[in-house]
Amino acid sequence: MSDEASSVLAALRRSHDLLSAATAGLDGPALRGPSYASEWTIAQVLSHLGSGAVIGKLNLDAGLADAPFPEMAVFQGVWDVWNAKTPEAQAADALPADQALIDTYAAISAEALTALQLPLGPMKLDGVTMMRLRLAEHALHTWDVKVALDPAATVDADAVAQLVDGVGLLIGFLGRPSGDKAVVHVALTGPAREYALTLGDAVTLAPWDGAISADATLTAPAEAFLRLAYGRLDAAHTPAGISAEGIDLDTLRAVFPGF
Repeated sequence: MSDEASSVLAALRRSHDLLSAATAGLDGPALRGPSYASEWTIAQVLSHLGSGAVIGKLNLDAGLADAPFPEMAVFQGVWDVWNAKTPEAQAADALPADQALIDTYAAISAEALTALQLPLGPMKLDGVTMMRLRLAEHALHTWDVKVALDPAATVDADAVAQLVDGVGLLIGFLGRPSGDKAVVHVALTGPAREYALTLGDAVTLAPWDGAISADATLTAPAEAFLRLAYGRLDAAHTPAGISAEGIDLDTLRAVFPGF
């Protein structure tokens, strides 16, 4: 497996272990309690990750076998099964399903993983990119669970390091067109990165080249910026190390409402 794929896989395994530790011993009332995701309980977040792992493995197995990919009716059947589970069963079954997906990724050679073309809506993405997207989903939803139990929780640093450079791939999906047109110079720490975030009829994120004229500046830990992009930087979970000049944080929060 390539160094890139190995690093993403290691971060995914670590996220799995963190979720396992966070949910170990949770009783029925805790599983039925709210997660950070306002419409989901902790058990429902685990169910989402479990059903997503099953669907991800179905697609991965089909790609490896050069077989037709499952149709939407198959996915709906998976969701129906998981939605019908009790909260206790959702919690008990999620981590084994997640581990099965991780084990499948781990068994694929670097060449095969790169050659895979897996469906995501109208797009086809290689296996490493799909694994990175699974890490994004996993790490952010793990935070949804952990922060409901510990308000000081942060997204795991290993995941942040793997995900921050990939935010641009999804920024058009994560961001919403805004009446506020601006170019924001984004300066991140941990890891250090600089981007040009453009708001307006479309939302884009590009490397900062120093020649761009910025209307505003956002300075933030990379972890906080990742949560901002995924709609998880409300005032109660905004760290002291973030500052915005020339633009209000609430304006940025409105651009990235989460999903």
